[in-house]
Amino acid sequence: MPHQAHLTLPVNEQDHTQGPAQAPVTLVLYGDYECPYTRQSLTGVRAIQQELGEQLRFVFRNFPLIEIHPHALH
Repeated sequence: MPHQAHLTLPVNEQDHTQGPAQAPVTLVLYGDYECPYTRQSLTGVRAIQQELGEQLRFVFRNFPLIEIHPHALH
């Protein structure tokens, strides 16, 4: 029997999502809109989305790093 992980904070209407809510796989990315590493990671996310199609729900959660990105909250 496969292990199912559960998010401490479940996906909700505040999240930015792509893909069906009933997808068997949910990928949650915490990122900063001003962060170059977040931007870089989206290349990998797009590849995973292409591979899994409707089997994947992608969730982006804004996690502004205001200490190093002064405009992250804007």
